[in-house]
Parts: sequence; C-alpha cells; structure tokens
Amino acid sequence: MKARICDKGVSFSPDRLISRGSPLHRPDAGDCIMTDATSTPSAGWRMKFAAFSLAVSIFSVIWFMVAALGTRFGLWPYQVGLLQMTIGIGAKLAMLALGLGLVAQVMALIKYPRVQPMILALVATLIAAMGMFRLVGFGSLAGSLPPIHDIQTDWGDPVAFSDQLMALRAEDGATNPVLPAPTVPDYAESRWPGTAGRLVSDLQAEAEPASAEDEDALYPRIDPLYFDQAPDEVAALAQRLMDRRGWTPVAGPETLLDGSLRLEATAQSGWFGFRDDIALRLRSLDGVTRVDVRSVSRVGLSDLGANAKRVNGLLMEMQDRGDGRWAP
Repeated sequence: MKARICDKGVSFSPDRLISRGSPLHRPDAGDCIMTDATSTPSAGWRMKFAAFSLAVSIFSVIWFMVAALGTRFGLWPYQVGLLQMTIGIGAKLAMLALGLGLVAQVMALIKYPRVQPMILALVATLIAAMGMFRLVGFGSLAGSLPPIHDIQTDWGDPVAFSDQLMALRAEDGATNPVLPAPTVPDYAESRWPGTAGRLVSDLQAEAEPASAEDEDALYPRIDPLYFDQAPDEVAALAQRLMDRRGWTPVAGPETLLDGSLRLEATAQSGWFGFRDDIALRLRSLDGVTRVDVRSVSRVGLSDLGANAKRVNGLLMEMQDRGDGRWAP
C-alpha cells in the first residue's frame, strides 16, 4: 500500500504531481511524496486491556511491599499487614491480576497484530504468578511446620531471659509469653489438628532429625555445643558472630547467680520487621564449656522455622570457628 508524506498536513493528488513533474522540478512544501511504506494496524482495545492487566500486576507487587514495610515501620500491626493486607486482600489481588493476564493472552491471539499485546500479557501473567506462587508456598510451609515460635537446646533446664529483655518485649507489644514449658494454644487446632495443648518441647523434638542420616526432618539439629575454651572466651566468639549477623545486642556477657554467662540479642526479619529474641547461656561443666541457645518470636503462632534455623546456624558457625563439638 502506498503512503503519502505531506508537509504541513496538505493533501495532494497524483494528478498534481504529474502536472508539475519534470526532471528538473523539485516538490515544494505543499507537495506530497509517494512512499512504499506499509502502515501497521493497531492492536487497539486488546493492547489497552493487556496494559491494564500489567498495571494490575504491578500494583499487586506494590501492595505487598506496602503491607510489609508498613508493618516494619510501625504504621500498622502485623495482624493488619500480614493477615489482612497480605494474606487476605493480597491473595485476592494476586488472583485477579493472574486472571486478567490469562484473559489478555487469549485476547492477544484473536487477530493480528499479536506480538505487542502478547508480550504485555505474558509479563503481567508472570508477575502475578510469582506473587501467587509465593503466597501458596507461604501457606504450604506454614502448614507443614509445627505451630511453635519458641526453640531452644535445653528444655529440661530452660534458658531464661533477663528482666531487661522481657521489658523490651513488653514495650514492643509482644504477644508471645516466655514460659519454662509452653504449650500450643487451643486456636491452633483448626489448622494444625492434634497440636492444641501439646508441649512445644515435644513438637520441636518430633521435628528434629532422628539421626544424622535423617534428611527428611522439618528442623535442623538443635543440640547444645561444647568447647574446651573457658566460658568468657566462647562468649567473646559468640558475641562477634552475633554482631556479624546484624543482631541488636541487649545484654551481656552477664554473669548469673550460678556462675554461668548470658548473652542476649534481638534479630529482625527483612520485610515485615518481625523481632525474635535470642539468649545464649554458657556454663562450665566438668572442665568444658556448654553453650545453650534459645530463640523466641515476639508475635505470631508459627515462626515458619525461622528460630530453629537461627539457633542451628549460630551453633554451626560457632562449632566451625571455635572447634566446638556436639558431645562433652
């Protein structure tokens, strides 16, 4: 199809070009030049729908970010940011974005041109699918792990938190108590049948590996660690590693009445800013130093395995850097 390029929007007919045409004639500003360019049809409303689906997908990502960061910076409680905005509204928004992306793909295939609307539709679907997969994975992980948020290496003689740390928890509005023998609350029964009223220590033990060859355990190894060095030397090592992990020091090394040392710190998660409190107890037993660790979340029923991972990670690094061992 022939295309016309006209200066200043002046229309021109072939007859005018012929009447003026000669080997020496040059078209003036009012003339039009015939070209062989082919015009490209527009995707029209299909392109607009694909762009709309992409906008909804991007908005869903922004929504999740706002929900998390608002919780982290104290604009609203975690019940609003996590339970309502993320799991409640966010899940519906992600499903809507995914549905719009899929519909946009079908509409892009209706007729030519297909490339541009299909690209936008695919990007929109990919973004929405990533959000949905993350939510589904979050729910699946929460359902597979025990509903506990208190992990430690010695439930027979629990590691106690200092009054200073307990005051910080109260000031921050912590809803999880720190008890010698905590149990799972009754409201967990609806989602985790058979767990209500059970000891947290029993659920932790069941989630840990039964042997060194057990690779299907829900939790990593949570055991005391032993060193030949004196407690103050091991405490210095632990403090360096805790600082390197970015944990906020609370107290310690503090000498307790029984002669043991205690270190305390607070760890904060990335997006939502959930705070978990950690205490290390170091005591001399029969010429060796035994290290016990406890990590407790301030809010939330299930910690999604974060405390177990944190305790194991710290002990493993201490073992590697301080020549620790898992037996006296």
